[in-house]
Amino acid sequence: MPTPSSDRPTSSEADFAECRALMKGGSKSFFAASLLLPNSVCKPATALYAFCRLADDAVDGEGGGLAALDGLRDRLDRIYAGNPAPIAADREFAQVVAFYGIPKELPAALIEGFEWDGLGRRYDDLSGVTAYGARVAGTVGAMMTMLMGVRDPEALARACDLGIAMQFTNIARDVGEDARNGRIYLPLSWMREEGIDPDAWLKDPKFDKALGRVIKRLLKEADALYERSEAGIAALPPACRGAIHAARFLYAEIGHKVRRQGYDSVTSRAVVPLYHKLWLMVTRLAISDFIPTRRLVAPPLAEAKFLVDAVAAAPDWPEASRGKIRPPIRWWSFTDRVIWVLDLFEELERRDRLRQRA
Repeated sequence: MPTPSSDRPTSSEADFAECRALMKGGSKSFFAASLLLPNSVCKPATALYAFCRLADDAVDGEGGGLAALDGLRDRLDRIYAGNPAPIAADREFAQVVAFYGIPKELPAALIEGFEWDGLGRRYDDLSGVTAYGARVAGTVGAMMTMLMGVRDPEALARACDLGIAMQFTNIARDVGEDARNGRIYLPLSWMREEGIDPDAWLKDPKFDKALGRVIKRLLKEADALYERSEAGIAALPPACRGAIHAARFLYAEIGHKVRRQGYDSVTSRAVVPLYHKLWLMVTRLAISDFIPTRRLVAPPLAEAKFLVDAVAAAPDWPEASRGKIRPPIRWWSFTDRVIWVLDLFEELERRDRLRQRA
C-alpha cells in the first residue's frame, strides 16, 4: 500500500498531454465533466481516466479478453511498486497513487469488475448486481472523492452509492442492447418472479409489461441511491460540488427518460437530448453553491463496504498535501467546460457498448 507523499506529483508535459488526448479523443463526456472540476482535481482525474480507459480497452480490444487481465494486473503491481510500465497513463497514475495514497484495493476491484464482464457473469439477485456496480463504478467514485481531498467514510460511502446508482441506470437503459450481445445484468430472480425465463428470453429478447416491471424496480433502487448520494456531494469542497451535482442529475435523467418510454429499453435506447442535458447542467451548476449541508448517518452498502474500509486502513494523507481546492473556472471558459461534461457521458456510454459487444 502506498504511503501518501506530501510532494505534489510532477509529470512530463508529454505524458499528461497523452492522457488528456486519450480523454478528449475517446470521451466527449469524461473530458467534459473534468473541465467543471478545479484544476487541482482535473489533472489527477485525467490520469485516473487515462489508466481506466487503457485498462478497459486492453480487456475489450482485439486480442484482449480474459487473457489481458494478467498483463493488466502486472501493470498495476508495477504502478504500486513505483516502477510503472513505459506507458504515459501508467506513469501519470503512479504519481497520483503515490501522492493521494490511493489503496490498491480500489483499482484492483475495478479490474475485477472487468474480469466479471469477460466471464459473462450473471447475477441472481440485487446484491450481485450491486457488487458488480461497486467494482465498475463505486471504485471510480471512491477514487475521485480521494482526489478531491475527502477521506471521510460517510462521504466515501455516498460516493459509492452514486457510482452504483449510475451503473443501475446504465443497466436499465441498455437492457435490449445487452441482450443482443448475449448479456443480462438484471437480477435473474426478479425476472423469474415476473414469469420470465432468462435463458429463453435471451434467445428472443422482447419487451412486455412483465419486463417493464423489472426495469422499473431497478430504477427505483437507483433513485434511492441518488437520494442517499446527496449528502456526500454536500461534503465535497464547494469548488467540486457543481460538477458532481450535475453528473448526478444528468444520469438520473436517463432513468426518467426510460420511464417516459414506458420502461421499454429493449425496442429503443433512451437518449437525453443535448439541449436538455445542457439545461440540466447549467441549472445544477447555478444552484451548486446552495446545496444544503446535511449528514446521512447510514453505513455503506454491504457490497461496497470493502472499498470504504480500504481507504480507512490506508495511511492518512499528509496535512501538507491537502491544501485548498481552488475554484474551477474562469467565466470565459464556462461554455467549454459544459460541453466537456456532456462529452463525458457520451464516452461512458461508448465504453459500456464496447464492453457489451466484447
